[in-house]
Amino acid sequence: MIGELLRSQPEIALFASLAIGYFIGSFRVGPIQLGGVCGTLIVSLVLGQTGVRLAPDLKNIAFALFIFALGFTGGPQFFANIGRGWRYGVLSVIEIVSVLVLILIAVSVLRLDIGTAAGLLAGAATESAVIGTASEAIAKLGLANSETLRLQANIVTAYSVSYLFGLITIVLFTSQFAPLLLRINLRDEAERVWRKLGGAGAFSEGQRAAAPALVGRAFRVRAAAGVTVFAFEQQYGFNLTIERIQRDGANLPVEPQLRLAAGDLVLVAGRRAAVVEAASSLGEEVDGAALGQVFAERIDVVLTNSDAHGLTIAQLRERAKPEDGRGVYIAAVTRLESTVPALPGTELNRGDVLTLVGAKADVERGAKRLGYVLASTQKTDFVYLGLGILVGMAIGHLGARIGGVSIALGTGGGCLLSGLLFGWIRSRYPLIGSLPSAAAQILKDFGLATFIAAVGLSAGPDAIKLVREYGLALPVAGILMVLVPGLLSLWIGHLFLKLEAPMLLGAIAGQQCSTPAISALVGVTGNSTPVIGYTITYALSNILLPLMGPVVVGLAGKFS
Repeated sequence: MIGELLRSQPEIALFASLAIGYFIGSFRVGPIQLGGVCGTLIVSLVLGQTGVRLAPDLKNIAFALFIFALGFTGGPQFFANIGRGWRYGVLSVIEIVSVLVLILIAVSVLRLDIGTAAGLLAGAATESAVIGTASEAIAKLGLANSETLRLQANIVTAYSVSYLFGLITIVLFTSQFAPLLLRINLRDEAERVWRKLGGAGAFSEGQRAAAPALVGRAFRVRAAAGVTVFAFEQQYGFNLTIERIQRDGANLPVEPQLRLAAGDLVLVAGRRAAVVEAASSLGEEVDGAALGQVFAERIDVVLTNSDAHGLTIAQLRERAKPEDGRGVYIAAVTRLESTVPALPGTELNRGDVLTLVGAKADVERGAKRLGYVLASTQKTDFVYLGLGILVGMAIGHLGARIGGVSIALGTGGGCLLSGLLFGWIRSRYPLIGSLPSAAAQILKDFGLATFIAAVGLSAGPDAIKLVREYGLALPVAGILMVLVPGLLSLWIGHLFLKLEAPMLLGAIAGQQCSTPAISALVGVTGNSTPVIGYTITYALSNILLPLMGPVVVGLAGKFS
C-alpha cells in the first residue's frame, strides 16, 4: 500500500527522503557526521525499492541550479587562488592525478564498469557533484536506455558505499594519524602558528574572546600633552585612532595636527595590544561617560582591489596612506563561507569578505578603497541567474576527443564553468548579478539534495546487486583513494612545500572537499588556523573534481 502511494505521488518520496535523510545525517558519532546529502541518498535508496521514480526533468533542473550556484559562489576565490596559492594548489593537483590513477588501477584489477568507477571517485573524494557530471556523460554515450540506467544506478550505489569509508578515513587521517606521522602535538603547533600570525590568544569554535581584539577606552590626558593626534597615532603604527577629544566640556574636531592638552578627555579605539601599550603614554583611564555615546559602524566589504590581493592585514595597514587607513579596522575575514582568523599575518585574497569596524565615515572610506559593500539585499537577479544557466547549457554541448577518448562536459560541467565565469564577473562589477548568500545556499542545498534523492530512488533496485558483486572491494578502494593522496600531500607539503602543519592538514581536508574533516581539525587544534589552508584547496578541488566525472567515464571505458 505504501509503495502504491509513493508511485502515484512521487513527490511524497522526494520530501520524505529529504526530511528523514537530513534527520539521519544530523547525528554525530565523535567527529563523524554523515550529513544531509548522504542521509538523503540512503533513505532514497531504501524507498527506491518500491519502484517509485521522479521525473528526469526535475533531476536535471535541480542539478543545474546546484552546480551553477557552486561555481558562482566559488568563482572569485577560484581565480584568486590559481596563481597566489600555488603551494596549496599543488595539493589539489596531487589529489586529482592520484585519484585518477587509482581509479584506472581499480578498473583494471576489479573490472569495474564505468558507472561504478565514477561512483567510487565521487564517494572516496566525498564530492557529490561528480555523480551529476558522470551521469550526464554516461547518458551521452548512446547506450541502450536500460544499460544507461544501470550504469547511472551503479554510480549512486558505489558512491554510497565508498563515501562512508572515505569520510571516516579523511577525518581520522587529518585529525589523528597525520600528526602522529609528523611527530607533533597538533594543538601546541596550532597555538605557535596562531601567535606567529600575530594572534594574542586562540579560542575554540562557539567561544568569543573575553578580551576582544578591537577595543575603545577613554583617558584623561597627562603624559601625552603637547603631542599631535597624527604623531600619537603614528607612534603606534596607526593601530589605534583618537576618535573623540573633549576639552573644557566642549567636543573638538579631531584634526591630524591638533595637539593634545593636559586634562583633555580622549576616546581611543583600535587594536587592543596597541591601546594597552599606549595607555601609559596617555594618562589615567576614565569611564568615558562625559564623552557621550560613541557608535562603531560594522559593514561587510567584498575585497576586489587587486593591489590588496596577496597582502597580509599588517602589510595592508603599512602600505595604506594614513589618511586612507585611519580609523578602519578589519575585525573578521570570511572566505568561502568559512571564517579565517583576522590576524596581522593573515593573507587576504580577492573575493574575501572583510568585516570593517570603525566610525561610519571611516569604514565607508575604507570600503571604497578595498572593494564594494556587501548589500544586505534579499533579492536575486533572475535575469543574471537565468542567463548564466543558459550559457552553461550551451557550454555543456561542447566536447572533444583526447587520445581517442570522447569527453563531453554536459549540462553539469557547462553550468559549473558558467557559474565560475558569472561569479567572477559579479565580483568585478558588483552592481549586476545579485545572488544573496542565503539564496545561493538554498540553491546548492536543495538542488543537490533533490538531485541525490532522484538518482537514489531510480537506483534503488540495482543497489543490492552491486554490493553483492563487489563486497568489500569498494570500501577498501575508497579508503585507499583517501590515504594515498593524503600521504602524498603530507609528504610533499611538509618536506618540499614547507607548509605549516595546521595549514597543511587543513589543505588536505580541503582537497577532499571534506567539511567534517575541517570541523574535526578545528576542534583538535583549538583555533581556526587550519581553515587558512582549507579554503584554498577546497575552492580548487570543489571545481576540478566535478569536471573529472566525464574524464573518468571516458578513461574507464577504455581500460575496462
